[in-house]
Amino acid sequence: MGKTRVAVIGNGIIGEQHIQSYKEIPDCEIAAICDINEERLNYIGNKYGIEKRYTHIGKLLATEDIDAADICLHNNLHAPVTNAVLNSGRHAYCEKPMAGSYADALSMYETAQKNGKKLHIQLALLYDDSAKAAKIFIDKGYIGKIYHVRSCGFRRRGRPFVDGYATKEFVNSHTARGGALFDMGVYRMSQLLYLSGLPKLERVVGKIYQEIEVDEKRKIESGFDVEELGTGYAVYENNLSLDVVESWAIHMGSLGRSMIAGDLGGLMFDPLSYHTLKEDLQIDQTIDLGAMNYRNHTVHPENSLCDSSQKHWINALQGRCELIPTAKIALETSLLQEGIFLSSKLGRELTANEIKSLAKSTAIEVPNIEL
Repeated sequence: MGKTRVAVIGNGIIGEQHIQSYKEIPDCEIAAICDINEERLNYIGNKYGIEKRYTHIGKLLATEDIDAADICLHNNLHAPVTNAVLNSGRHAYCEKPMAGSYADALSMYETAQKNGKKLHIQLALLYDDSAKAAKIFIDKGYIGKIYHVRSCGFRRRGRPFVDGYATKEFVNSHTARGGALFDMGVYRMSQLLYLSGLPKLERVVGKIYQEIEVDEKRKIESGFDVEELGTGYAVYENNLSLDVVESWAIHMGSLGRSMIAGDLGGLMFDPLSYHTLKEDLQIDQTIDLGAMNYRNHTVHPENSLCDSSQKHWINALQGRCELIPTAKIALETSLLQEGIFLSSKLGRELTANEIKSLAKSTAIEVPNIEL
């Protein structure tokens, strides 16, 4: 087949990164770009030699020149734009998190199913060499029965905008819904749920915090009202538990490492290490991920189809591999996030069914979708 023609909707920092990634994929053509900011649109178009430019999403989707669209907008814009892309008969790639709420994420998943189109969510840590090696250990049975996983992310003072980088849209609930759990926690939680076999959630308890001093001028300008620390504890089917701690800002030197614990062995991440018992001896092993990566591009080149989120997406659209079910993984991650938020708000543990029934849309109306 010919090149996959992709339109990139949203040409900010993340959108430009996606364009750079697509430029390196031979079977992909950036057929068009779209942004409501015409100055930014033309800057990106001129910089990367992209001729077709739109400020109106509906007009872009009315063309016959694209096969898929990549949505690089803020969280509460994901659902309406992604659903419009899917309903236009195109495949959709969407930035993380899937949406600002579980209700919106579910609408995206169901719209993709209804239209028979591929929906892919940017969950970068699924393609990390550590995840690939961990999956081998798990699939080969070296971990045994997984009974506890820990999702742990740390920034000492790294809140977007208020601590000096990125834009204010990352830190207010109107555009982003959440903070640390939505911006970075989503990566680790989705990776661990994927490696654990995407278990069924039973119940969640959690708490979110915004306690650390912040520049008052930037707080007012941004409307900073999202969590800088998110914590949670979840129970899944088959007696599996998961705990979460994700920090944008905290007075600590570190928070530890993510992990997977099984009855035959355990894995710790960043860096990846394997721990087990042999003949009553405690064994701690490191993994040469560089050597694995080299062999995946020489001896086992089929493994290079999952080098990155964008490359895997294009390879799946080109029919070279099955798409990792990132939409389902992201949906289950959204359910966990929603549970932590609702538990913190209500001050109690919630069942999965309660979370689903209480989840409400946080989507923002997008005026430039309808023609």
